[in-house]
Amino acid sequence: MTETPVQFPLPTPRRRRAGFWVFLVLALLLTGFVSGYGSAMQSFGGKTGVSALQERLGVQPANQAVLDKTLESIQQSYVQQPVDQSALFYGALSGIVDSLGDPYSSFFTPTEAKQFAADLNLSIEGIGAEIGFKEKNLAIIAPLPNSPAERAGLQPGDLLVSIDGQDVTALSLDEAVQRIRGKAGTKVVIIVVRNDAEKTFTVTREKITLDTVITKRLEPNLAYIRLVSFNDQTLPELDAAIQDILLKPPAGIILDVRSNPGGLLDAAIEVTGEFIGKEVVVRERDAKGEEQVERSTRSARFGDTPMVILVNGGSASASEIVAGALQDAKRATVVGTKTFGKGSVQTLETLPDGSQLKLTIARWYTPLGRTIDKAGIVPDVVVEIPEKAASGADAQLDRAVKILSEKP
Repeated sequence: MTETPVQFPLPTPRRRRAGFWVFLVLALLLTGFVSGYGSAMQSFGGKTGVSALQERLGVQPANQAVLDKTLESIQQSYVQQPVDQSALFYGALSGIVDSLGDPYSSFFTPTEAKQFAADLNLSIEGIGAEIGFKEKNLAIIAPLPNSPAERAGLQPGDLLVSIDGQDVTALSLDEAVQRIRGKAGTKVVIIVVRNDAEKTFTVTREKITLDTVITKRLEPNLAYIRLVSFNDQTLPELDAAIQDILLKPPAGIILDVRSNPGGLLDAAIEVTGEFIGKEVVVRERDAKGEEQVERSTRSARFGDTPMVILVNGGSASASEIVAGALQDAKRATVVGTKTFGKGSVQTLETLPDGSQLKLTIARWYTPLGRTIDKAGIVPDVVVEIPEKAASGADAQLDRAVKILSEKP
């Protein structure tokens, strides 16, 4: 999936294999009392959804009285009667997933699932920024190029404080995303902390669209390729760009994945293949420690052209897979600042009533076994961007050009 218009941590959907085996147990667990769940909240054995849920979870006798009394008090004494049994049921499921303490695992009610699906579209109304977690704090992962967020001055790593006056500590990730999104033309006031100082931004929402691949020629005879995200259009757009570049083979290549929040795993793997061929791109380990190795299917069209890849704190997920693989293969010099550190795999399971479970099932590692999650990719050459850089200045790009210009 791509962030371009999307404002939540990228689960990086996978198309290489089904990847849903972990969900089989959960699907069997949930299907029994979710399927056919109606207004009466009847499930199997004549039990309500909540009762069926507690039975399936195997509540211990010591806790049974606590659970029973809580439900009894709510159903008999809560001031607003009748209590919405559906809300209780879905709330219980949400609580189960939330108890994992994983910001990338979520349960969506049928209504929320429809909104989540809408968020996957390549055109959306919002500010054009990926929102995620940085050391357990909601933060800006990356504003999109020329997006309202970028033009307003929001930067990767900005820690969110409030959205339209709402303290974000009281919000889940999905709630924060929904507050930031809105109709084009409307405004949202966002307060962030940057370098221990609070900053306030008023951002006008727009309809966000995406050009995935941006290319240009730099002197002396260098090809610059910027990948904004990894989505369905990335590979065909990159293929067309490469064919054009090869009409005049460059002396060096700069691949820019700065502020690229990630996207489709397949796209990341095949992009990497353009530079290292059919080598290992990423390793994936599940809860049992079983490992799956992913290789590109492509022959490298830029197999030996000197190369630099630019990264920063907004380079996440699929971007880190590409950077890590190129670094491990010693194929490219990594320049910039440490990447975000989003190296976990999520799958999305649609349940019989239209609700959905997004669950972390594995973690990614570089070809040499280095962890990506939370650690990120540390550049070979660290180049910080000054807080008050001159307009149009780009110290990281300048260093990349210098490195390639000095290559024999």
